[in-house]
Amino acid sequence: MIIDKEADDVNIRMPEDAYDTNDHVSTFNVYLIAIVRDPKGNIIKVHRQRSHSPTANFIGLLLPLTYFTANNASVTLTNTTGSKYTYRPGLGGSYQDIAYPNSAFNHNVYVVMIQVGSGQLSNPYNAYSLAAPIANGSGAGQLAYQPLVPPSNIVLNGNTAYFYISQSYNNLSGGTVTITEVGIILELQTVIYNNTASTNYGNILIWYDVLSSPISVPNGGSVTIYYTFTVNP
Repeated sequence: MIIDKEADDVNIRMPEDAYDTNDHVSTFNVYLIAIVRDPKGNIIKVHRQRSHSPTANFIGLLLPLTYFTANNASVTLTNTTGSKYTYRPGLGGSYQDIAYPNSAFNHNVYVVMIQVGSGQLSNPYNAYSLAAPIANGSGAGQLAYQPLVPPSNIVLNGNTAYFYISQSYNNLSGGTVTITEVGIILELQTVIYNNTASTNYGNILIWYDVLSSPISVPNGGSVTIYYTFTVNP
């Protein structure tokens, strides 16, 4: 947990170049920040980079309803196991829509994790899984995934609005574990309009980044990864 002066120094919530520049041109920016600690909890590395890699899955989910109705179109979503689903939202009994989360009818849609890996993909747009996901555990080459921290709300800071998600990973493997890729995984379920029938698409990769430089997590140490999404008018 980052508190007080340490949080100001690391600046995880709002990188300096995300603040309003007084140009008043609407921008959407995403930042990836990783903080590595040694076994004693001391910060030994802070990695920052601008993120710019939404996947085809993300773009498909972001398209407005008018795109599907006006063009009589659908898009294909691919989950992390390679299974493909046709996605075509609309109003009526033949359409699968993303419903407001309803646990009573198993209509949950939520962020599962920020997954880390040791590989690299050359085309993030077409990515549906990490090249070499690092497994959750304490075995060789593994990291112990801690619970994802979802955003509590959208923060307003002057003319800027932002939120962030974060997740920590402990290295109990007995050796150094190196991270080279990061992705955001969403659990997606859809429901037929005005019905309780749902379809579970499974885990969907919606955001993918290759790190500009590898991150090495020492044995007994940890790393916390933050994704910050900002909008500046």
